Amino acid sequence: MVVAIVLVIALVLIAFFASARVVRQIERGVVFRLGRVLPPPRQPGFTMIVPFVDRMRKVNIQVATMPVPAQEGITRDNVTVRVDAVVYFNVDDPIRAIVNVQDYDFAVSQVAQTSLRSIIGKSELDDLLCNRERLNEGLALMIDSPSVGWGITIDRVEIKDVALPETMKRSMSRQAEAERERRSRIITADGEFQASKKLASAAEEMADTPAALQLRLLQTIVEVAAEKNSTVVLPFPVELLRFLDTAAGGLVQQLSTATRTAPSGSGTSDRGTSDRGTPEVESAASRPSGVESADVEPAELEARGQEASGETQPAVPHQTRSDEVGQHTHR
Repeated sequence: MVVAIVLVIALVLIAFFASARVVRQIERGVVFRLGRVLPPPRQPGFTMIVPFVDRMRKVNIQVATMPVPAQEGITRDNVTVRVDAVVYFNVDDPIRAIVNVQDYDFAVSQVAQTSLRSIIGKSELDDLLCNRERLNEGLALMIDSPSVGWGITIDRVEIKDVALPETMKRSMSRQAEAERERRSRIITADGEFQASKKLASAAEEMADTPAALQLRLLQTIVEVAAEKNSTVVLPFPVELLRFLDTAAGGLVQQLSTATRTAPSGSGTSDRGTSDRGTPEVESAASRPSGVESADVEPAELEARGQEASGETQPAVPHQTRSDEVGQHTHR
């Protein structure tokens, strides 16, 4: 009798330990009784099943991270690229994840690879490099469509890397360099244009105030002298050259006026003998009768004197008063 009681107790303990199950918080339990699913899934905690009749499979409902192997494809603008991605998903319905698909991890991986190839063929290179957000959304939608029937929810899909051929990298580098050079030239030309306007305005101001040019010259000399081992060659100031030019013009005008207004009764003419050794000319007494003005040309005076004396000599070339004034100034 005691032996039978002990045997019963032992069988009860064995059945209890055979039927007792513990489901973790990150899992859900799917129970199969004689091959049929018993809904709903078992929740986290302690649960019991019929030993030797029920079988329970645990399904992890955490968000899983699945890397998608790099896929090589040709973009819409005929560029060969290699693109890899990563998929974040979780099991939303444990029963369908177990019953409707044999291995949901492998199924999601294959769908992600085919969808990635499809996205590569539909997109251009610029979209893969600059507009990845839109491509990620499209890729997630393509993977989520078949996985809904498997009880899988696609959380998000990210394109990780886009590998380009070396020739394409060099071409893009040259294009970027040319673009930067174009911008640099445009900025330089704009600066030169603005500087030319400022220089034109400064030139107008200096033209109204000549002393400003001298100040600018002195400032330039100071800037050049600030450099080490520099030699400064100082030319004649512009104002000094203008002063000499004005003085020479005034002297010529004074000599011309004095020559024209000389008195006719003097012993000698304006071209008489001077300290520089110039030859003497005829006096007023030797002039022919009827010639009283001092403005008569010397050639005419000589011709009239020859006619009065009856002598014939070859005519002397005509010399203008401006030439006489020039010679006198030169002497």
